[in-house]
Amino acid sequence: MKRVITYGTFDLLHYGHINLFRRAKALGDYLIVVVSSDEFNWNEKHKKCYFTYEQRKALVEAIRYVDLVIPEESWNQKRSDMHEYHIDTFVMGDDWKGKFDFLKEEGVEVVYLPRTPEISSSQIKKDLNYTDAADGESKTSHDDIDTDPKQ
Repeated sequence: MKRVITYGTFDLLHYGHINLFRRAKALGDYLIVVVSSDEFNWNEKHKKCYFTYEQRKALVEAIRYVDLVIPEESWNQKRSDMHEYHIDTFVMGDDWKGKFDFLKEEGVEVVYLPRTPEISSSQIKKDLNYTDAADGESKTSHDDIDTDPKQ
């Protein structure tokens, strides 16, 4: 069985993430997704997430391409994960190109897949911030909407 692994925060899950999982799974038989813990995101990446680790884990586990989700606790974890999980192929988006080539020393194929160009979590955050600043939140309550066309 060929095992593939990928890493990420996967906050604000979107179809670019799904494309990554689909394409990563196509490179093997078993896909492990390593989701950054809240502590790792805050202390090492200096990122604040909208969803907690447990929520992000549940979302990723629900995706049919994903076989196992584990937490990422440190940058150094990648080397040990390659051995602990008997990984054949390490996959990341091409925005990380060259950053993980050292894993080849662990006997792992390293693949950088092109990102889905028109979508990113950063872009979603920017767009939502821009919309909130320009328009504010919706002023329409569900209570104010008439959903019965007969009335």
